[in-house]
Amino acid sequence: MQNQQSTPKKKFKMPSAYTILFLIIIFVAILTWIIPAGQYSTDKAGNIIAHTYKAVASNPQGIWDVFSAPIYGMIGNDTTEGAISISLFILVIGGFLGVVNQTKALDDGIATVVSKYKGKEKFLIPLLMILFALGGSTYGMAEETIAFYPLLIPVMIGVGFDSLVAVAIVLVGSQVGCLASTVNPFATGVASQTLNISPGDGIISRAVLFVIVVAISIWFVYRYASKVEKDPSNSYVYEQREADLKRFALNHEDKPGTKMTGRQKAVLWMFGLTFVIMIMGLIPWDQINAKWTFFVSFTKWMQGIPVLGSIIGSNLVPFGSWYFTEITTLFLLMAVIVMFVFKMKESTFIESFLSGMSDFMGVAIIVAVARGIQVIMNDGSITATVLHWGEMGLSNLGSTVFIILAYIFYIPMSFLIPSTSGLAAATMGIIGPMGKFAGVDPSLVVTAYQSASGWVNLITPTSGVVMGALTIAHVNITTWWKFMFKLMIYLFLATAVFLGVMAML
Repeated sequence: MQNQQSTPKKKFKMPSAYTILFLIIIFVAILTWIIPAGQYSTDKAGNIIAHTYKAVASNPQGIWDVFSAPIYGMIGNDTTEGAISISLFILVIGGFLGVVNQTKALDDGIATVVSKYKGKEKFLIPLLMILFALGGSTYGMAEETIAFYPLLIPVMIGVGFDSLVAVAIVLVGSQVGCLASTVNPFATGVASQTLNISPGDGIISRAVLFVIVVAISIWFVYRYASKVEKDPSNSYVYEQREADLKRFALNHEDKPGTKMTGRQKAVLWMFGLTFVIMIMGLIPWDQINAKWTFFVSFTKWMQGIPVLGSIIGSNLVPFGSWYFTEITTLFLLMAVIVMFVFKMKESTFIESFLSGMSDFMGVAIIVAVARGIQVIMNDGSITATVLHWGEMGLSNLGSTVFIILAYIFYIPMSFLIPSTSGLAAATMGIIGPMGKFAGVDPSLVVTAYQSASGWVNLITPTSGVVMGALTIAHVNITTWWKFMFKLMIYLFLATAVFLGVMAML
């Protein structure tokens, strides 16, 4: 009788976002052979005019078209604008973050805050959650948070809380910030560029949503921490408390490197100033108030000054009119300024900038691959047909119903395509115009999409950030789901109500 070796069963592994998007491109190409072709009339600005749909000759897409779709997704063609501007911006902001991270200013800044509040750790909960939320809202802070878990977990356990409090401060803080992204280039930026609107459109309403969801999250985490502090048995990880106390034994001696240098403090100021300038540049001031033309007048006056105007540059765009070219230029300029402020060697700067760019190369490419879906739909002339079906289906739906349905639609889509930028590039070209038929502003559709994506990224096991944080904390994913259950409901309801109210305004 032969010994039969039992071969282990291969577990199903979710394919990467690239594979999923490419499969969608193939699927959409097949649809071009089935769905009737059509087109809409457009105005001078290129906006679709409702009720002008007409059938046209079909143009089914083949194998060559499928493989060229991501290429045209990057560089663009006659029917679809390329993603090159947003991809380049993503690479440059990656380079900027690489230079800033080289200075250790962010890491040591957080460490200094923790050290400063020793003995008053409960106050760290709202303070750090706001800081991480601002990072998520402005530049999509996610993977960068991994470095902070080993720092915070021993502190929170040592003062009577548990590892879940530490994980929640960082993970919930940053991802709720992403949920209410104001100018996050990987969510707001990609989605806005797909709809040909400024990332600053809707920034005021998103700032309001930011305050709401961050306040709810802080209240939830603070309340849980207070319960655990009062009675440790209230902890969801109480059974491993003794093991955690040994595993994360707190070294009460000050760790070297937690004292910030003057140069690091200057870099932090430059870092914050960069995002303030970006936000100022993206806010459509004259759309908020027609009399708010100060920045336009000031820019014209400054450029009119002899010599100085030429030195500054004739292509300077006033605040309120910035788009991807301007904000990409800003991050490149600020990266160079950080180099001089920190007195960084030129070779170190180049190495850090290129290393930062390489970290974001995957994100930049995935935007182009996702845009390939739109290329196939447009070249196959089925985009207008899908929109026409949407127009007919939405004719009896109010704006409130549509925006809430769009929010719900993006929740399962965020599981399917975990990349926020990939999801935006793949779907916003369809959902955005549908919103117009329902009377919903495109910027609100952007808010619905990124809210759903941020909501899912708080708990999804496909997120390397979620699983990495839980692995460091020795917390099971099911325990995290139990902890997050009520907060997820609160955030879902708060966001849905907010979207519904905004749609009615």
